[in-house]
Amino acid sequence: MSARIRILIAVVGFVSLVAISLVAIGSAAEPTRRAAHAGTPGAVTLDPGPRLIARSTARDTRDHLVAVAANDPGGPRTVADTSCVRVSAAGGTGICLRLGEGLRTFEAVVLGPDGTEQRALPLVGVPNRARVSPSGRLVTWTVFVTGDSYNGGRFATRVGILDTGSGDLISTLEDWAVSVDNRPYRAEDLNFWGVTFAPDDRYFYATMSTAGHRYLVHGDLSTRSIRTVRENVECPSLSPDGTRLAFKAAVAGDPNRGWRLSVLDLAGGRVTPLAETRSVDDQAAWIDDRTVAYGVRRGGGHADVWQVPADGSGAPSKLIPDADSPATLAGPVDPSSDRPAT
Repeated sequence: MSARIRILIAVVGFVSLVAISLVAIGSAAEPTRRAAHAGTPGAVTLDPGPRLIARSTARDTRDHLVAVAANDPGGPRTVADTSCVRVSAAGGTGICLRLGEGLRTFEAVVLGPDGTEQRALPLVGVPNRARVSPSGRLVTWTVFVTGDSYNGGRFATRVGILDTGSGDLISTLEDWAVSVDNRPYRAEDLNFWGVTFAPDDRYFYATMSTAGHRYLVHGDLSTRSIRTVRENVECPSLSPDGTRLAFKAAVAGDPNRGWRLSVLDLAGGRVTPLAETRSVDDQAAWIDDRTVAYGVRRGGGHADVWQVPADGSGAPSKLIPDADSPATLAGPVDPSSDRPAT
């Protein structure tokens, strides 16, 4: 055997050994990565603190409520027994939209500060959105429904709002006083979705559709009235300081072309497209005054929570792997801080 052949055999052997070692290292690390995504069973509390919650999409813990540290969201997670298809929390209160007993209908479950069930309400429809007011007093949900005569059996949307303090339930916004461009408006095709609350527990923003138009609307719980603000703003999310709305805008006004995450300055009306250029069909959640988070699906029932700066700068980055429906448990902004007049 020549020296050249011996050297060649040695090189091939070395390369093979390195490849086997890399595979072994990767295989050994994979359970660790899976374990981090699967998490550790435990109680998920909703008291204000430096934590994020979300719905797990990991194989072994799918639909379970999970909590991660705000400073290490991709690290270890606590996995609750609670399962949800959509979740949100603020002010020590959580809302979990889930399949009810018998797995035939859905229900909205109010969670207390310790993460335990406080009240359950049946939902007539398929859950789509959920939010909690900064104080934790108000919870809201959106469901897809069928059977409205005006739309030929296609899906419509319906909003519910519960005052956890008084127990008062608003089962629809469709019978409220609505004004479009400051004129009273009535129509049978009114649809509402994607509520986000102001810190005062009186006002809110949402999306309304009618006659082929989709509007950002401003609602007043005390007068049960709704007025339009502008068009092509869907699934709004009010910033912690109350000055901006993150939302999804239909590209060129056409939902069939996808969505662009954007931020609306409420005082000046300026719209800033964010650096996330993928089509994101979600109601974004603010994790601080500078950053919004949102779920991005990636097939097989999996999703990841991503984040992006709210001023249009930077680039999107993965925040919580194998999760969606994020919410921060950080405390609310001082309600006496400056914000646009409502």
